[in-house]
Amino acid sequence: MNNMLKKCTKCNTYTLKDVCKCGGKAVSAHPPKFSMIKEQKYGKYRRQAKA
Repeated sequence: MNNMLKKCTKCNTYTLKDVCKCGGKAVSAHPPKFSMIKEQKYGKYRRQAKA
């Protein structure tokens, strides 16, 4: 069981469940991990978006 907070995409409330009580899908409310290593898995895409 994952105990991380999730945020409903429909009503913007926080929940621990995968589906909010309003019926909307709940997604992770936490940002992805940050790494100072240059060879990141998605580093190429991040640099393209930055340029």
